Amino acid sequence: MIGRKNMGRAYPVLLVLLAPVLLLTMIIHNKASNSGSWVVDGLDWFDPVIRIPGNVKRSEDLSSKYHVAVTATDTPYSQWQCRIMFYWYKKVKDMPGSDMGKFTRVLHTGSPDKLMEEIPTFVVDPLPEGLDRGYVVLNRPWAFVQWLEKATIEEEYILMAEPDHIFLKPLPNLADGIQPAGYPFFYIKPTEHEKILRKFYPEGNGPVTDIDPIGNSPVIIKKSLLEEIAPTWVNVSLRMKDDPETDKAFGWVLEMYAYAVASALHGVRHILHKDFMLQPPWDLEVGKNFIIHYTYGCDYNLKGELTYGKKGEWRFDKRSYLTSPLPRNLSLPPPGVPESVVRLVKLVNEATANIPGWDTLTTGQDQK
Repeated sequence: MIGRKNMGRAYPVLLVLLAPVLLLTMIIHNKASNSGSWVVDGLDWFDPVIRIPGNVKRSEDLSSKYHVAVTATDTPYSQWQCRIMFYWYKKVKDMPGSDMGKFTRVLHTGSPDKLMEEIPTFVVDPLPEGLDRGYVVLNRPWAFVQWLEKATIEEEYILMAEPDHIFLKPLPNLADGIQPAGYPFFYIKPTEHEKILRKFYPEGNGPVTDIDPIGNSPVIIKKSLLEEIAPTWVNVSLRMKDDPETDKAFGWVLEMYAYAVASALHGVRHILHKDFMLQPPWDLEVGKNFIIHYTYGCDYNLKGELTYGKKGEWRFDKRSYLTSPLPRNLSLPPPGVPESVVRLVKLVNEATANIPGWDTLTTGQDQK
């Protein structure tokens, strides 16, 4: 684990695969061990923040274009979502009001897959086997570290997105210069988890209210700033996963809390945009939102009443299609279902109807 003195004994392979991050961390620890460490439960944890040297010059190009980046695996589940996302990116990219630049699927499998020619893709390594402990999202921050270090990225800003995002309309750059833009999640509540968060954000850094109620996605951020935050994000994510109390408390949103903490450790606050995206079935109207995020299952009876937590007579749930692409021409919801859900199904149907070979891409890894 990055940030722990005995990590060489715990994860020897990590010493090689995460060498750039580890080296910077160890240098900071050795040179500033008296100023950057704190004690938690009897363990001497050192400062996970990896700071870019002060003499590094930031670009003076104030272009507002941002690069769309989505981390992904080579599973059919991830692939069909990325195909739909990329379809709608291409539809809205060049419309008036858009600041969208190029697109990259950051594939954290270490090997090419069958979407390489369809979607611009950059292959990076996953974490060492077993380190994510079945929590595949833990690969996301490490994927961003590698991509930022190795890829040529022309734009000055990055939009960190996810496969289950659909662009509803052209998205402008919502960041304000060096201050990034994020989406406030109702379930990210730093003040309710102060005791846990103090393990990773000591009192000397400031109040926990300095930790934004966000995840890493969607976030539009200056590339140079993300280069500073991303290694810290890796460190904090691994430390959180290694702490049983934190892992139990945060569960599937652990990596989101890790990004929020990493940003706060660097003194970064985000402009919070409620209309950045909507999440059916809880958000009922499309309104002025830019992205639709279909992470939740949508279950309704034939009267159009929500039956969340119970399989509905009509349903749309991305997790129903883990091993193969969802079918074309999904049935529309019954009358009375909110506009957001109806719009989601229509957007999915349009994409699957127009993506060539939709039903043929059923396996992940390229066999060539």
